[in-house]
Amino acid sequence: MRAALGLLITALVLSGACAKGGGPESPGQVIEDISLEEAFALMEDNRGSDNFTIIDLRSTEEYASGHIDEATNLDYSSSDFSEALDELDREGVYLIYSHDDDVSGQVLDAMVGLGFTEVYNMLGGMEHWEEIGLPQVK
Repeated sequence: MRAALGLLITALVLSGACAKGGGPESPGQVIEDISLEEAFALMEDNRGSDNFTIIDLRSTEEYASGHIDEATNLDYSSSDFSEALDELDREGVYLIYSHDDDVSGQVLDAMVGLGFTEVYNMLGGMEHWEEIGLPQVK
């Protein structure tokens, strides 16, 4: 399944369907790389919203060692990642992060290609979150 996601990502990149700074997104899509500060504000603005989901893309072990409050773990390295991503509501608002920007950037591109309407990628990931001492759930 990870190989299938890799092929999807490659196809998206080759077709020019990239996130902010790359190719254009579809009309009506909001796809952005955002700073940690912007991510924190987005979380505060959407606290309690059923339409907002924070997704931690790290392994289940990394997630268990500490994650952002209310984040859902969607392990990028799991064999069922593609199916889990495909089951998400395309109309929802998502904030995604990983340990750093590599994985979350790839997933952001995949979500663009799958037609998600509003996705934000937290730049710096959990590594930066931890560096500045923001709270974690363990």
